Amino acid sequence: MLANQRRQKILDLIREEGSVRVSQIALMFEISEPTVRQDLKRLEEEGLVIREHGGAFLKDIPRQVSSLSLQHTENMDKKTIIGKKAAGLIQNGESIILDSGTTVTEIAKNLSDKHDLKIVTDSLNIALLLGARYDFDIMVTGGEFKAPTLSLTGEKASAFFDDIHVSKLFLATGGLSIRGGLTYPGLSDIPVKKAMIESADQVILVADSTKIGVKSFATLGGIELIDVFVTDRGISADARAQIESRGIEIIIAD
Repeated sequence: MLANQRRQKILDLIREEGSVRVSQIALMFEISEPTVRQDLKRLEEEGLVIREHGGAFLKDIPRQVSSLSLQHTENMDKKTIIGKKAAGLIQNGESIILDSGTTVTEIAKNLSDKHDLKIVTDSLNIALLLGARYDFDIMVTGGEFKAPTLSLTGEKASAFFDDIHVSKLFLATGGLSIRGGLTYPGLSDIPVKKAMIESADQVILVADSTKIGVKSFATLGGIELIDVFVTDRGISADARAQIESRGIEIIIAD
């Protein structure tokens, strides 16, 4: 892996987790700790992170948490129409899981015409967004707070789903491809997402077309884990054919 590619993946990890340790990155990327320190120094010089003893953290975390804003706000035009389209798949009275992230948050913003929903989420901003609805039953997982996604993660978040059963899961991803499957910048959310999938009758992936072909660090599993993929018109004919050949329904938002 080239140095600039490695630094981008390290930055993706920090944007996902909020902070990292030098020893953690060295182990994940199989590089020396001095090399990690050089990478973090370069990212700090570019104004993206702040180094501290033994690691680094995302520069914008304090502002982001205080304002309840999310990272990954690129391609919001695509995410907005995907969220609206996916919200249309939800029926009154259903029980659903809403994953964390910007695209799933757009689903939550489009539930004003729904009623009597039971919603389970690991996303604090989604819980706050929908919590004022008297006819929504909102359940929030426990777990460790992850600032960039305003979400909860870890073993307690995963265990929350042991006794949960819902009709639909709306799942986010860092990248998807035929060979790489569903991938994410960090490992911490993988057990949570697996538990979500086990709890749902139908798994609906929501991701904009720029995520197609992207391979992040940690793999959740093959794309066969999902039943429906809601995306935008940027998906290529070849990618659509390959995904549909796996028995996955594709819904195009426009």
